[in-house]
Amino acid sequence: MNSAADRETMHRNPPHTTTTTVTVAYTGGEERRGPITMGQANMIRCILRDDPTHINIHDVWPVPEGATVAAVTDALRALAVRHEGLRTTFPHPPEAAPVDQAVAAEGTFTVTVLDHSELPADPAGYAESVARAARAGRFALEREFPMRITLLTVAGQPAYVALAFSHAVADGSAMAILREEFAELLAGKELPGLTSLPPVDLAAVEASPAGLRKSEASLRYWERILRTGPQEMFAEPRGRRPGTDEEARQLTLRSRRGGRALAGAARRTGHPEATVLMAAWCALVAHRAGQDSCVTAVPSANRFHPRVARSVTTTSQDALLHLDVRVPAFDALVARTWGAVLNAYRHSQFDSVRLWEMIDRVTAERGSHFGRDVVFNDVSALPAPLLGTDAQDHDDAGQELTWGPPQTLPTRLLAFTYRTAPRLHISLWAAPSLFTPEEAEGFLSGLVLLLEAAAAGDVPMEALAEVTGVRPAERGSGWLRVDGCWVSPDAVRETLGRAVGGLPVRVAAEEPAPDGSAAGASGTAPHLTAYIARGDTALTPEEAHRALTALIPAAGSGVLAPHRYVIVENPPTEPDRSDAWRRLNTIDEGTGRSRQV
Repeated sequence: MNSAADRETMHRNPPHTTTTTVTVAYTGGEERRGPITMGQANMIRCILRDDPTHINIHDVWPVPEGATVAAVTDALRALAVRHEGLRTTFPHPPEAAPVDQAVAAEGTFTVTVLDHSELPADPAGYAESVARAARAGRFALEREFPMRITLLTVAGQPAYVALAFSHAVADGSAMAILREEFAELLAGKELPGLTSLPPVDLAAVEASPAGLRKSEASLRYWERILRTGPQEMFAEPRGRRPGTDEEARQLTLRSRRGGRALAGAARRTGHPEATVLMAAWCALVAHRAGQDSCVTAVPSANRFHPRVARSVTTTSQDALLHLDVRVPAFDALVARTWGAVLNAYRHSQFDSVRLWEMIDRVTAERGSHFGRDVVFNDVSALPAPLLGTDAQDHDDAGQELTWGPPQTLPTRLLAFTYRTAPRLHISLWAAPSLFTPEEAEGFLSGLVLLLEAAAAGDVPMEALAEVTGVRPAERGSGWLRVDGCWVSPDAVRETLGRAVGGLPVRVAAEEPAPDGSAAGASGTAPHLTAYIARGDTALTPEEAHRALTALIPAAGSGVLAPHRYVIVENPPTEPDRSDAWRRLNTIDEGTGRSRQV
């Protein structure tokens, strides 16, 4: 395991290196222009907003022995001519986001050749560090070639190509396709004709009446989940709000046991391995979070259609899976997962600008803050392994867990599945505010244990703690489930008090009546009612709601806006008793929401 200092050293060129720059000209393409795709718009939004080291992506392509520098540059040139996405820029005026893409018929790109007398002891790791370092610096979308290319050579002999990509033109699948085609070109093979759409044509399909109907259906699907699902998967006292970045170390599982168990569970249940693995992931996430459902983003889900399966572009739009885990046993969950995943995949194409407008609107109305809390990215079916998946494949150990470098991510739990056979190979980044290192290791080990149990027979859902060793979150008696979310009334009271400038506040869990008021029949789900003593101010329920929702993104975990605000003049003599607040004269009351949830 490399320390931070070791990794920084690897980024620097080792001694006895020389650097030259080769300019490569290409021609033979077709000049085109058109609107950007939905996936491009989604990633450009992130490129303009996020740290480049977080949003840019990288890969390393091994060069077969005997290949020359000229052969490498010829292969790169051929890829640029073959794929319009690599010849694409995004012209736009300053201070405005691009709306069009321009495809060049000809142009140039540069290759930095870094020649060594010898490579460091870990040449693949060194190449990876060079590629990762190239992610620094924002790509100039309007003019820059979308690949930063470094060719690592030893005494003039190519060894690796280290690349950083603009996420506006490539995603993980596109990198894998390019890596595969690069290897075939160097092997002297003729590439088959293109069968998937280039970005300009894909944008036209998305803008067609059928494409627009698909986008509208996706927005409705997402809105339903945002209005009814949990806003935080990991709502608990030690948690942070979704969207609060944390630096999490990479934890990698390589397990022959897991590979055998997954295959066995798939055979026994009669479902694909990917479905069984997704069901196991969701079951364990929901169990650990103490939730009745699992909401997880599935970024690689939108290449299931042949027209985009091998398109070199970015299709990076989340499929959002909302899986109800309230079933007696695991087999029933697997059966439910199949349909839920397909439904999520069908709704993974949308206008990202409108999506975020809808998210902002719905979360303001609901008084919540939806976060991309859990991400599960299964890239095991890609046409070539992604970076790092070949590492340590020579090790015949039944199972190993290794810690890698940290990365800052705006998620609580991120997983990449690189392979499912012969080893189950998963990398996990778990927020340290929620998972100690031992708990993160226990989570991945527990996933293997669940698969082993599922391979042997149906697993009762109530036995997950016993089977996996993973314990649910501890919240204490003050937390309760409100509107599909785990909520801390004390945290709501504290945040609302700050929002209204320190006015006296009482937040009570009350059972709603059929008309939406607080006093209802017993046995119904509780709603939150906020009592606010406004004194000589002119505070209204709508103003209190707006002030609270403005603070929620930065508030602690477990904060959801009340369903009802009751404004009184002065607090009761016993401010800790809800019944004392109820006996006061009401000046004003309302939901503060423009739409009832």
